[in-house]
Amino acid sequence: MKVALFSSRPQFGYWLALAWLALLAGAGLLAPLLPLPYAAANADLQHIATPPEWSAPSAHYLGTDSLGRDVLAGLLAGARRLLVLSLPAVVLATVAGALAGAAAGFWGNRGLRLPVAVAAAALAALWWGLELPLSSMPYWLLGIAIILSLVSWRLYRLAARWLSFALPLDSLVLGIVTLLGAVPRLILLLVLVAGPTPTQAQFLGVLILLAWPDAARLVRGQMLRVRVQPFVEAARASGLHAGRIWWRHALPHACRPLLAFAPLSLASLIALESALAFLGIGQGPDIVSWGSILASMRQDPTTWWVAAGPGVALLATLLALQAVAKARQLEVNN
Repeated sequence: MKVALFSSRPQFGYWLALAWLALLAGAGLLAPLLPLPYAAANADLQHIATPPEWSAPSAHYLGTDSLGRDVLAGLLAGARRLLVLSLPAVVLATVAGALAGAAAGFWGNRGLRLPVAVAAAALAALWWGLELPLSSMPYWLLGIAIILSLVSWRLYRLAARWLSFALPLDSLVLGIVTLLGAVPRLILLLVLVAGPTPTQAQFLGVLILLAWPDAARLVRGQMLRVRVQPFVEAARASGLHAGRIWWRHALPHACRPLLAFAPLSLASLIALESALAFLGIGQGPDIVSWGSILASMRQDPTTWWVAAGPGVALLATLLALQAVAKARQLEVNN
């Protein structure tokens, strides 16, 4: 009986968390279609810092902030911002980090050999990007390397080995991950978005840049364990190509911990985006989010309703993502 009681509590919290996240996603998707009397970014100068009101047909149901913006419309705009910014950033960062970490853990520093043409192409791109003199020289080098690489396919393995190089993939990925992890994420984000207000695509790229190292580190550690498993050794002994073994057999097993990691990563990015919006950095004045609504309370600390709605929504979202991550972790462990 005790086991049943204790096992039912996480299930109830899990389904409650999923219900809240589904409600949040539905509100974000339907926000542009809802017949709200006021837009999120529009200021009602006749009702500044007014408490919630339900009597009038065009009332501010959750009140207004010190700028006259409707709190309810701001909540829906913040939910939509999570769907169009934070969620895509987590998905793309998780995919990029999983691929990078899995490749680094599977091939290491000497397992992946590339034709010399790849190094020549990288040299030509770097030379052209830096606008160095004699810009045509790397392209001559690239052409020679491509010809030699094609010829090597018709020669013996020794010639192919001399015309290829071992990519230190593991050291490269670990170096970038260590470099990005040496600076606190919030400080690095402040540095990257300081100055002119970035576009949504630029801000999305910055969030991806900050989020992918954690997924890469997690999947790399898992891949180091998976690549020595008997089924991987059996696949190698059967003569399968290393790329197919990595993609079809090793990668799915190494990515299993991401089921629990992705909700936590999303919660981290939501907290970062809200902190930046609270500080007024990284978004234009016409962008309304939960953090920007909370920031407006600093001008009038008596407007408790301004902090109640975004604060409860932000806290409930973070707790729901943590509950989903905990349930997924139990599923992975079992």
